[in-house]
Amino acid sequence: MKNTALTHIHESLGAKMLPFAGYNMPILYEGVNAEHETVRNAVGVFDVSHMGEFLLTGPNALALIQKVTSNDASTLTIGRAQYSCLPNNDGGIVDDLIVYKMKDEQYLLVVNASNIDKDWDWISAHNDLGVDMKNLSDDYSLLAIQGPKAVEAMQSLTSKDLSAIPYYHFEVGDFAGIENVIISATGYTGSGGFEIYCKNSEVEQIWNKVFEAGAAFGIKPIGLAARDTLRLEMGFCLYGNDINDTTSPLEAGLGWITKFTKEFTNSENLKKQKEAGVTKKLVAFEMLERAVPRHDYEIVNAAGDVIGIVTSGTMSPSMNKGIGLGYVTVENSALESDIFIRIRKNDVPAKVIKLPFYKK
Repeated sequence: MKNTALTHIHESLGAKMLPFAGYNMPILYEGVNAEHETVRNAVGVFDVSHMGEFLLTGPNALALIQKVTSNDASTLTIGRAQYSCLPNNDGGIVDDLIVYKMKDEQYLLVVNASNIDKDWDWISAHNDLGVDMKNLSDDYSLLAIQGPKAVEAMQSLTSKDLSAIPYYHFEVGDFAGIENVIISATGYTGSGGFEIYCKNSEVEQIWNKVFEAGAAFGIKPIGLAARDTLRLEMGFCLYGNDINDTTSPLEAGLGWITKFTKEFTNSENLKKQKEAGVTKKLVAFEMLERAVPRHDYEIVNAAGDVIGIVTSGTMSPSMNKGIGLGYVTVENSALESDIFIRIRKNDVPAKVIKLPFYKK
């Protein structure tokens, strides 16, 4: 099992450590609800250094990205990032990822930790264009500094104006005494903030200075358990739960990152699926009684017929009610549809609602 460059710090802070995607990761510190509230109301820091980073360079770098991703990366300018996915040949998704345009002819791809080897092999297999590919995953660390007070708390650490970096844009500059740090206005929480990419040798200094600067703002370390409740309240997909090798981006509600203005892996079949219409859709639902939906619970209709399956579920710390995502047949996917979640033989009522669950 791999460690991040900060594992010793998490252990010294008393974090509950568990294996995740082959890494020894902090799952929680003081508790999911308290950590969740810290990010919603103040500022918290996640060590997400297990994520993968690939650097693609060369005159054909964009052409390769256009070939393997569903979104249109030709719209990117230097300093912008884009959410996208890697479709497979069978109608499913290899992974979801973020594409950063670093320079002309140079892009950084950030992929899920559990899929680093799979994604590298997939993109490499399509690289008949001579693009220089470097897997930086083991050399780089990633901190997510998230919450409404993140800008104010971190401004003293950089000469860049953090409040001037729009969502899904980034700057490369000084941060916490380190040069050439990627400061990205991205995140997986819905509460604003930044993601900081740096070398493993630099991250401990950055971590320490982040906590010094954030002390007056109530900054705390946050584990992966709260990362999951935060992303679920926003309805952000988690690979392995809500999207996988068998779910199409159209079924998952990711039509907005599936651009048929270009050709990409399996684009012809996905275009046909769009024209014909999908048969199942990923929907958001809230429980109408006190109950917690969980991954793989069956979704049924009033007659008790199985119409789908829960992909993610939790008790929402912000709203104190059960919420979830799941695939249902198209006939049952309309907003306000009455559905039932089968929890230990009981069919508990729920309602299809519009995302996000959490509204600031």
